[in-house]
Amino acid sequence: MAPGTGWQNARVRGCAMKLITTGVLLMGDLSAKDLASLARRLEDWGYDYIWLADERFFREIYSSLTLCALNTKNIQLGVCVTDPYSRHPALTAMAISTLDEISEGRAVLGIGAGVSGFGELGINRARPALAMREMVGLIRKLMTGERVDFQGRMVQFNHGALNFTPIRADLPIYVASNGPRGLQVAGELADGAIISGCAEEASVDYAKELVSTGTGKAGRDVAEVDLVARLNCCVSTDGQAARNAIRTATVRSLPGHLNFGTAAGMEVAPDLAASLRQMGYTHDDSTLADMAQRVPDHIIDAMSLSGTPEEVAQRVVRIVRRGINQILVRPSPSPEGGIDGTLEAFATKVMPVVRRELE
Repeated sequence: MAPGTGWQNARVRGCAMKLITTGVLLMGDLSAKDLASLARRLEDWGYDYIWLADERFFREIYSSLTLCALNTKNIQLGVCVTDPYSRHPALTAMAISTLDEISEGRAVLGIGAGVSGFGELGINRARPALAMREMVGLIRKLMTGERVDFQGRMVQFNHGALNFTPIRADLPIYVASNGPRGLQVAGELADGAIISGCAEEASVDYAKELVSTGTGKAGRDVAEVDLVARLNCCVSTDGQAARNAIRTATVRSLPGHLNFGTAAGMEVAPDLAASLRQMGYTHDDSTLADMAQRVPDHIIDAMSLSGTPEEVAQRVVRIVRRGINQILVRPSPSPEGGIDGTLEAFATKVMPVVRRELE
């Protein structure tokens, strides 16, 4: 299989226009040498997207994606995700357009509400859905190469322009959200919606309904919006060991996704929900380890992909049949093969099964 072609020939039965793609979400925790090497392996394994998190305070995202661009040929290069607060949207337009030029049209921009580093930076995350809406609006205008005056309630830009012409005015913009307003913005304005923790049919149905509200408002069809499932993932020959390996990473994301999960039908005991909200977003290992022991398996399964290759493949098939058309994995180390073990197994053992099931 040629690098970068991925699994795009895996089509959903009855939906010939939808192609199933795969992506990998990475933090900025790898050295430059290790990131370049991993980017090459991901392309060789057939992944379609490398997404990097704009996470404070790891290595800087646009420099890191440029490194990936220079070490690959075809794989798409995504920001997953930046926000309207920590960097002015005009600077984001400048950065992503530069990356697109360097990569010869492989850049993808993901926008979310943001959270990491806001306390340290003194950022108040006010009206996130409106801020994301205005961020998309300004960036779309700037990427035409024209002079722009944009006076939003959250974002302002005074009679300015990029001092170069982006190679693509229609560079793809995705909106990441698990909230009703954010997903409606994705449906109304974006090329794709990135949805975290939607590993079960009910959560996909719920998210798709919210996206459909936005597409209806814009006179679009929901099929025009790429639905991306962003899922922590661990693949192992021992399914329970894989679930245990992914537990802490999944718990880290739980506080921000509780409302989404419960709205989609996930059962969470009230005392556990209160403790998770009190914990909030943290990278403290001891706090996460303690909380991970309290979270039952059904919540881990609802929010992530873990198990043997066959088990993970069947779960992927189920959510793809509900409308997901990109599986974006945030890998956890497999007990026998580390990060590479999960990533290689997903590409070479999980996706071939998915492809056969969907043909």
